[in-house]
Amino acid sequence: MTFKEKVNELITEALLEKPSIFLIDLAVSDSFKISVGLDGDNGVALQDCIDISRAIENNLDREEQDFSLEVASVGVGSPLKLIRQYKKNIGRTLIVTTNNEKIEAELIEANDVFIILSWEAREPKKVGKGKETVQKEQQIPYTEIKEAVVTVTF
Repeated sequence: MTFKEKVNELITEALLEKPSIFLIDLAVSDSFKISVGLDGDNGVALQDCIDISRAIENNLDREEQDFSLEVASVGVGSPLKLIRQYKKNIGRTLIVTTNNEKIEAELIEANDVFIILSWEAREPKKVGKGKETVQKEQQIPYTEIKEAVVTVTF
């Protein structure tokens, strides 16, 4: 078993005790720096990071392999990677980049195949001059999404 496989196994075991927390990123560098990125259905508390960190650190032997460890929640500006992240962010505004366009809109639905975005746009009137505000909706399959980031508004 490689060092990374051992770390992944320890994280998987620790996450069984915290079903609302899930792994987003695991990286182990050549110098054995372990970086773990977590997210949660209700966010990630500092204590969650501490618990996962301890579960890893207490089960690895520094005499066998020296390492450094960093466990953190993914940041607000981090791209969404898992369908579970889209589902937890329903009702929030996303910036979604596809092959053809970039859309900033509210995520109104997310299932296992696609998301649906909704936004208002100004378009020319069908009759007469000027513009009118119209409500737009677009369904986008996950396969077409290059990047999706939750926007923060104050």
